[in-house]
Amino acid sequence: MIVELTAMHWIYSAFILIILGVMIARKDTTLPCIIGIFILGLTATSSLSQAVMGIFNGLIFAIAELLGTILIISVITAMSKSMMTAGINETMIRPFSKMIRTPTLAYWVIGILMMVVSLFFWPSPAVALMGAVLLPVAVRVGLPPIGVAMAMNLFGHGIALSGDFIIQGAPKLTSEAAGIPVGDVVSASIPLVVIMGIVTTVLAFWYLRKDMKKGLFKNDLQTVVVPEAQKTKNEDGKGTLSLGWRRAFAILIPVLFLLDIVAMSVLKLQGGDATALIGGTAFFILILISIVTHKKESLEKITEYTVEGFHFGFKVFGPVIPIAAFFYMGDAGIYSILGNVLPATSTGIVNDLGIALAHAVPLNTVIASITSAIVGAITGLDGSGFSGISLTGSIAKLFSTAIGYGTATLTALGQVAGIWVGGGTLIPWALLPAAAICNVNPFELARRNLKPVVIGLVITTIVAIFLL
Repeated sequence: MIVELTAMHWIYSAFILIILGVMIARKDTTLPCIIGIFILGLTATSSLSQAVMGIFNGLIFAIAELLGTILIISVITAMSKSMMTAGINETMIRPFSKMIRTPTLAYWVIGILMMVVSLFFWPSPAVALMGAVLLPVAVRVGLPPIGVAMAMNLFGHGIALSGDFIIQGAPKLTSEAAGIPVGDVVSASIPLVVIMGIVTTVLAFWYLRKDMKKGLFKNDLQTVVVPEAQKTKNEDGKGTLSLGWRRAFAILIPVLFLLDIVAMSVLKLQGGDATALIGGTAFFILILISIVTHKKESLEKITEYTVEGFHFGFKVFGPVIPIAAFFYMGDAGIYSILGNVLPATSTGIVNDLGIALAHAVPLNTVIASITSAIVGAITGLDGSGFSGISLTGSIAKLFSTAIGYGTATLTALGQVAGIWVGGGTLIPWALLPAAAICNVNPFELARRNLKPVVIGLVITTIVAIFLL
């Protein structure tokens, strides 16, 4: 299929480079994103008023798309506040403290646990399940919050989601587009996922250890070890609940979340449904803790914790909403924001760019592999990870037909690249669940992931060339 590249495609590409440059320079991206939305709107509609309205409509669209994630983070934070006030978290983390004794153990144990849980229920619910309990344990043994976020992010949104071996949502999309059985894509993706996973996680930890030895995270460790909510103590210094109640809740809370996991498995709840179950359970726990802890004042305290949670959620997401609004314009979001402004043959700005790139390069094994990886990465720029990966299957089919073989490997490579970039390791709003739970800057998390993920993609692409 031949696509028509318009001025909007080139403007969008230019602003991607500008925004990436601003992020690398460690500056805020709100202004270039807003200007990008405005210029795209002005170019598409030739109307100043429509372009100005497009800015606001873009923000509304981004908030609507991110609302589920904002809510789960807010509710988990509210629950965590009530637990810290009551001293329950201290009781809960004591058994884990015996298991996780060093920063290295913390990084790898949290990462592997995150990967296993994410294979069955996808990463966002897994982050919510694990972050509140394991973050204090990791910080206590010296792993900074950014390290916890990286572990959950790379193992969950990276390794588990890019392979998606259990739920098979990703390989189903790519295999259908490539016209091959889903099992072929799963088999072909195993060595690529393994190589990508080992390279990125090892490199990320190596870079992190270097900075830890320089003492860059001392303030971060102190901030999390003594959170503000811990200032509310009773006479034994352990919180506002008795030891018996703390132990009861320390058992009850994991049991409730384990029941959630069972329900997810039995009822086949995934994605948003699984997240909703976790969120509802967290709110139930918040109410129960507040009633037992604050008794007559529980009505006011439930509201207070809820407001604190929402304040934190929107505070964390605030800087990300403008950049999400801009990148959503690269996909179907542009139709909701600006209307039907693209040519009838367009499949979205990002997908158009990927198709144009595929048609612009000569075809051989090396070029086919490199282009499949680049196209996959480009489709991930909208921050979904899933919305554009069908294109990678179509491109793989095109290339494999030209060279005569390699459909499954090229499809798997495009899938891995698309999900590692867009599924939650490089695009700031896609990795917000891990960043928010660990209370770290999502842009800083994206910057820390950038070098390991890019190197991992390069090495994985080279491996794919030899596998063809």
